[in-house]
Amino acid sequence: MSRRAPLMLNIATGDTRPINRQIVDGVRRLIASGELPVGAALPSVRGLAQQLSINPNTVAKAYGELAQEGWVESRAGLGLFVLPPRQLLSDAERARRLGDAVDRFTGDVIGLGYSSAEVLDRVEAELAACLPRKVA
Repeated sequence: MSRRAPLMLNIATGDTRPINRQIVDGVRRLIASGELPVGAALPSVRGLAQQLSINPNTVAKAYGELAQEGWVESRAGLGLFVLPPRQLLSDAERARRLGDAVDRFTGDVIGLGYSSAEVLDRVEAELAACLPRKVA
């Protein structure tokens, strides 16, 4: 059994997203970037709840969503482990979700006073940070 390191997740109390959504988004980002490689063990529900000083039910809900979406799998008596990436959504559903995300994002940033170039540069940098890291 592999040793479980703490997840480097930040929970922001001022964030409009619920805490379980912040956990889901954070774990997805760690997996997508390669910081949590395939086969890596996630902390236990209780362990992550203690690390983040939150209710274990919140962590359980987030872990359940990650498992349902195919990011992790539960192994009886062993815990949760990162799965290899797989395409679970149809092209139409992927396009719909991208459209929804872009609409929400645009609505959030439109009034902040940044130029389109500044916004696109920042988005590009964030996406680049999430791409799997290549090991030489």
